Amino acid sequence: MPGPSKGATIFSWVLQIIAVAIFAMAAVPKLTGDEGSKALFEVLGAEPAGRYGVGLMEIAAIALLLIPRTVVFGSMLSILLMIGAIGAHATKLGFSIDPVALGHPEALKAAEGPAMFAMALTVLIANIIVLTIRRRQIPLLGSAKSHATEAA
Repeated sequence: MPGPSKGATIFSWVLQIIAVAIFAMAAVPKLTGDEGSKALFEVLGAEPAGRYGVGLMEIAAIALLLIPRTVVFGSMLSILLMIGAIGAHATKLGFSIDPVALGHPEALKAAEGPAMFAMALTVLIANIIVLTIRRRQIPLLGSAKSHATEAA
């Protein structure tokens, strides 16, 4: 069973690079101890372990998304991370960050507004599309699907 078309593969790579860029912008502040990142994870009740854990998982997603043989694993990890991020926005952070309401007016000033939620949604949607394009590469599911098609 053939893989995705050349155009679909190129589109997948564009989406992967967008996700990688967003993850890089997000992971570096988490891992370097940026005051804004610390403040966000304090609001979530997960400072510092949650901040370091998420930052390292974002770095892992970057690596997985850039290696052709591991793209589907990177995409799955990205989807899980973004479900968590969107859940954090829906429950504690708000869809538009309000530094004053969160009790960190100076530390979160740079994060003010809906940009963080928009980036999480962008990465989620991009990786759902990547996973759809590369569905035949998903272990077990992709091979079972191609074997079922061959048998028919």
